[in-house]
Amino acid sequence: MRTNPIDRRTLLRGTGAALALPWLEAMASATASSARQPEPALPRRFAALFCPNGMLPSAWRPGAEGADFELSPTLAPLAPIRQQVSVLGNLRHYECRVGEGHYVKTTAWLSGAPVKRTGGRELRVGTSIDQHLAEHIGHETPLASLVLGVEPVRNRVDMGYSTVYGANISWRTPTVPAAREISPRRAMERLVRWSGAASGRKKRVLDLVHREARDLGRRLGGADREKLGEYLHAVDALEKRIAAMEARDAAASPLGLDPASAEAAESYPERVDLMLDLMVQAFRTDSTRVATFMFGNAVSGQNFSFLGGVEGGHHPLSHHEKKPEMMAQYALINRWHVEQFARFVQRLEAIPEGDGTLAQNCAVLFGSGLADGNAHDPKDLPTLLGGGLFRGGVHVRQKELTPLCNLFTSIQSAFGAGEEPFGDATGPLRGLDAVT
Repeated sequence: MRTNPIDRRTLLRGTGAALALPWLEAMASATASSARQPEPALPRRFAALFCPNGMLPSAWRPGAEGADFELSPTLAPLAPIRQQVSVLGNLRHYECRVGEGHYVKTTAWLSGAPVKRTGGRELRVGTSIDQHLAEHIGHETPLASLVLGVEPVRNRVDMGYSTVYGANISWRTPTVPAAREISPRRAMERLVRWSGAASGRKKRVLDLVHREARDLGRRLGGADREKLGEYLHAVDALEKRIAAMEARDAAASPLGLDPASAEAAESYPERVDLMLDLMVQAFRTDSTRVATFMFGNAVSGQNFSFLGGVEGGHHPLSHHEKKPEMMAQYALINRWHVEQFARFVQRLEAIPEGDGTLAQNCAVLFGSGLADGNAHDPKDLPTLLGGGLFRGGVHVRQKELTPLCNLFTSIQSAFGAGEEPFGDATGPLRGLDAVT
């Protein structure tokens, strides 16, 4: 069957909703036949996944460099995607050596900029790399960036610093954090583009766009119809999962869940999974090309008793005082975070795009603003870079105290967002090769 060309920005429209589409072969046909300047067929995306409270170095660091390194206990979940991930060592943020233990190192993770000590007014950090990219490529998508988390901002003062710092890694300007969403429902509604007409709605999005989806399917070839059907099923499944989680949370605590509570421990894995799935769908539909996610705020006390062998909160266990029983639990939490990163990359890899996969057009950063949470150490930051924009399958240790901003300089170059060093970088990162 002959495929009829459709525009990349085609939406399935319903009453009060507009659903973006994934990449289809028919869109390539439309681009090829267009007389105007074509949009890049395979756009590049950047995601940053932030883990609070550091990593246990003895369980994180691989024992060898190069392609023959062995995965450490914490990095073991990377085995299925080993060739798509670079493990990067000896990176640091020089400006984070001063200040209290967590807030400075969290809020400056994506900028490396000095943080102004203030209890509220006159916040100042630095524009983060994700927002730097959004400034250059965000105009090409409906959302310049997608900034997600799971814990609310609690505006207090701790050790002379506003805790707003600890809730934001993404800064649109040196003084203004990017708007962050912690509700899966509202994050999905941004992607579905609900209008005011949909307020108080009872119908699911697929009910609203069913007719247009059916009509579009008639215009597509067999492979594209299959992709469309799978995508619509994924959207419907996401909406059902969000509704089920909301119902469970409301039954457990109508006033909201305390992250340290047992109820929050049960809800947390699903909330994280939903947010990561929403990021995948945002990239898949080209709704945005820049996204960040915080597994928790600085000093997160998230209860991790849902993990076998763990009893208690993340932050208390990160202060392990070198006690073996606490170090073992801390390492299990670290490993769980790496597993979520690996699953995120695998989801991107499972989605076809052009002649390859969505993962091949992504750079996915994972890390923390601390090395060992017990020491509040900002040196040798745990850092992974996955996806297909840079060659993976290696463990590269830099010269001691190499700026993490060297990595950001390499990333901005890969996205065509400038060649000058980013932040306090001394140049692009050694041993990190872009895929051309």
